[in-house]
Amino acid sequence: MALDTSELSSLADMLEQLTNRFTSMAEESHRQKDDGVAKELFAVERALFGAHRRTIRLLNSRR
Repeated sequence: MALDTSELSSLADMLEQLTNRFTSMAEESHRQKDDGVAKELFAVERALFGAHRRTIRLLNSRR
């Protein structure tokens, strides 16, 4: 099965948007001194950022 780069590119965009949304939520939680929630949200942000980075790397290897 051939890799659908347009689909992968779309998913990379979604990952980036999700990462940005989690970042905003985490920063707001941190400002509100809700450090437990902020910590978890920042952990999700890091995981999504890593997934985005790997997706972009895969896309770049196929071009």
